[in-house]
Amino acid sequence: MDRSIQDIARLVGTTSRTLRHYDRLGLLPPSRVGSNGYRYYDDGALVRLQRILLLRDLGLGLPAIADVLDREAEPARALHRHLELLRQEQERLARQIASVSLTIRQLEGGEQLMAENMFNGFDHTQYKDEVEQRWGKEAYVSGDRWWTGMSDTERAGWKARTAQLGADWTSAAEQGVAADSAEAQELARRHCEWLAGVPGLPSSGSGSSDNGPSKEYVTGLGDMYVADDRFGANYGGRKGAELVRDALKLFADRNL
Repeated sequence: MDRSIQDIARLVGTTSRTLRHYDRLGLLPPSRVGSNGYRYYDDGALVRLQRILLLRDLGLGLPAIADVLDREAEPARALHRHLELLRQEQERLARQIASVSLTIRQLEGGEQLMAENMFNGFDHTQYKDEVEQRWGKEAYVSGDRWWTGMSDTERAGWKARTAQLGADWTSAAEQGVAADSAEAQELARRHCEWLAGVPGLPSSGSGSSDNGPSKEYVTGLGDMYVADDRFGANYGGRKGAELVRDALKLFADRNL
């Protein structure tokens, strides 16, 4: 059933002007335009609008959202990834709510505060020991300084970019894409570009990751994706992790 632009604006809590702006950008064209010039939207358009709003809430700008929508044409698969991110955020917020609620009860009851319970859901240092063991203390210090120096919007954008990269690898693996194909090698290029944005990683240049991660680091990371199920899960499991590993090795051999 088609819905008018006014109905959609009311349902979403936005304005017709915003929806027309999305149309001008090519983000959300109407399903049809009536003889009176009114825009109408079908179920497919509503799903696309839901994805736009989800990506916007993750901190992406409209040009980045357009790029994501163009790369992931299958809405159900994309929404599964969005749902995973939302559940992770829900879990984190639930821990924060429980932590703050406990602090309030202790303050109001005159109880002693339990520091170990006050910051559940706030901790971004849970992998500190593992990072230092794998790549050294400087890697953790640089990464921590970079992460805490971001704004909330920047962190949300980084998470969204990371999630989209994982979703694209997963999709490629599900479709049986070969590691040496143009599609997989483009994903490998994006993966290395993504890695280059993290400070403190072993780089191919001298003293800076501006030149991109080193060949040894990239191939070692690919091996780790397969060896550690926690990382492989980001790429759809072992099959996806193996595609990432093989494609990264080929890309590193040719370009790093």
